[in-house]
Amino acid sequence: MLYLVDTNVLLRYAGLAHLMRPALRIAVRRLRANGHTFRATSQNFVEFWNVATRPAAQNGLGLTPAQAERQLRLVERVFRRLEDSTTVYPEWRRLVVAYSVSGVKVYDARLVAFIDKSDHSHPYF
Repeated sequence: MLYLVDTNVLLRYAGLAHLMRPALRIAVRRLRANGHTFRATSQNFVEFWNVATRPAAQNGLGLTPAQAERQLRLVERVFRRLEDSTTVYPEWRRLVVAYSVSGVKVYDARLVAFIDKSDHSHPYF
């Protein structure tokens, strides 16, 4: 099965002091050993950088850009990037109009737009 991961998964996987990190790493390792794959989008990596370099006092990780780059390299190895395609924006636009999506939920709608509806092996379609 293919899993599209949320940015929070990337942050917890890389977050050295996060309480969920050990459990998350075990779960990812076990799922991969059973043939499951994980993907992230360019948007996930942009969001990761935003939180990683944001000061801890503002709900970020407080990393320097150099530290964030090292952590980003780590998560990119484990969670490979889905390529952007020319269909993502039109599908995102269709979703936000059809479902009246507003506010911060527009970002999650863009992630949904990445899913290839023609891939019938995907459990959701």
